[in-house]
Amino acid sequence: MALKQAKVITVTSVKGGTGKSTTTLALAGILSNKKLKTIIVDMDLYSGVIAASLNLKAKKDIYTLVNDYMNHGLKDLDEYITKYNDYIDVLPAPKDPRSVGKINSHYIDAILKKLKYQYDIILIDTNHIIDDINLITFDNSDNIIYVITNDLMDLKNMKTMLAIYKDMNLNNFYLILNETLSKDKTDIYTINSFLEKNIDYVLPSSSFIKNMRKLLMDGKIITLEKAYQKEKATLVLTEMLDKILK
Repeated sequence: MALKQAKVITVTSVKGGTGKSTTTLALAGILSNKKLKTIIVDMDLYSGVIAASLNLKAKKDIYTLVNDYMNHGLKDLDEYITKYNDYIDVLPAPKDPRSVGKINSHYIDAILKKLKYQYDIILIDTNHIIDDINLITFDNSDNIIYVITNDLMDLKNMKTMLAIYKDMNLNNFYLILNETLSKDKTDIYTINSFLEKNIDYVLPSSSFIKNMRKLLMDGKIITLEKAYQKEKATLVLTEMLDKILK
């Protein structure tokens, strides 16, 4: 049975190509192993990959939901949600990116509030664009996870974002350094010094999965595969979730 209100965890970045969506799926797998009813809301509206990564044939998506809500009112959320397994559901991003401009951010707020009473965890995958929809998403989030790499522009953008959080006196976020994608290794002390903020968790380069492409082709979540549940990256993400869920 779901908690009185779901905990909302948003996974984002400050540029593309950081492994954000892969991290979101890994977190969903860990939550599923904990038997927590979880919905992944794909708010990367122009280029969402969650449904495709899981080989889901979704008939409806978040645009369909918002459009019906605007025109007819919202009756049953379940008909817009696609099931992955007993503990993971997905609300996909729009199939047609041309429909994104028609999504009213007001309805995103209302939908998230309704979902809070149906799930234990709402796991949101979103992009790095600061717009009305993402601002509402962040406002609804209990915790925000930034997935970053060693890339210089990534670090510079993250430093700018940290300054914004400091000005707003907010600290409900975590920084994950994804070293599995990094060609150049910048030591953690240099990164911490540059950001003037310590990285919270590191996904080490040793966690790179050679057959990740095959797992994605098969629509599998790596953290649901027994062979990878003791991998360092899985253990790191589990540690972070345990802290968030306390």
